Amino acid sequence: MNHEAEFIRRFVIPQKQRRYLSLLETRKGRKKLVEALDHFDELDPRYAQLLPANAQTVNQIEALLKRKGAPERCYVTSSNGDIDDREMALSEALQETVGSGSGTIVSCIPGKLAYFEGEEQNQRYILEHTE
Repeated sequence: MNHEAEFIRRFVIPQKQRRYLSLLETRKGRKKLVEALDHFDELDPRYAQLLPANAQTVNQIEALLKRKGAPERCYVTSSNGDIDDREMALSEALQETVGSGSGTIVSCIPGKLAYFEGEEQNQRYILEHTE
């Protein structure tokens, strides 16, 4: 299952899904999508929970994701080229992501559970789709 396509289908506002899915079809398009993550504001608010300021540490985020069923390994899409398009340990992915200033998706369960962090401070979300 494609983590990126499932993220778009489940966690991006419906009116933008077709556009973003089409970007995934080419390497150049995927690059545009990844670059857009820094300032990404297309999350579907029905499934995106902004983390409170006092719950934004790596350990707190990891514990929350694990309580929701996150496995030990995840898939990362990021404007940070060092971690983009990689499968990683959840703890490592969060260490590299939280506070980095890079737009990043940590996909735990494709289309069901993810973490998103944008470039702006406190732009940290848990994304959960339970259907």
